[in-house]
Amino acid sequence: MKKLLLLLSLVFIFTGCFEPERNCTDFKTGTYEYKTYLNGELVTSTFIRNDSIEIDKFQGKSDTSSVRWINDCEYILKNLNPKSMAEEKPIHMKILTTNKDGYTFEYGIVGQDKKQRGQVDRVK
Repeated sequence: MKKLLLLLSLVFIFTGCFEPERNCTDFKTGTYEYKTYLNGELVTSTFIRNDSIEIDKFQGKSDTSSVRWINDCEYILKNLNPKSMAEEKPIHMKILTTNKDGYTFEYGIVGQDKKQRGQVDRVK
């Protein structure tokens, strides 16, 4: 019984202290792809980000948003040329984990509790 308790304690110590990799500054600039399902079809959006501007290319159209970094892993996107009331609302983006090929993020409209998650892959 003591061996089992010791083993469980060791497992908890080694797994309980695990923190995901978050090298967010590596992803402040670059070219990325985001894939999602839209109406049952897998679609890809490509975006190019420098420190203060993000250009999103989707289905032959481009949108430009300002980027305001809150900290190394969080930023606010605001569409510079909104075409509807929905596009006027800023989006809070939070990088959750990173790896050499991309990152996992959480996003939602500023002021709303509903959040969604996604995965971005670095192209350049």
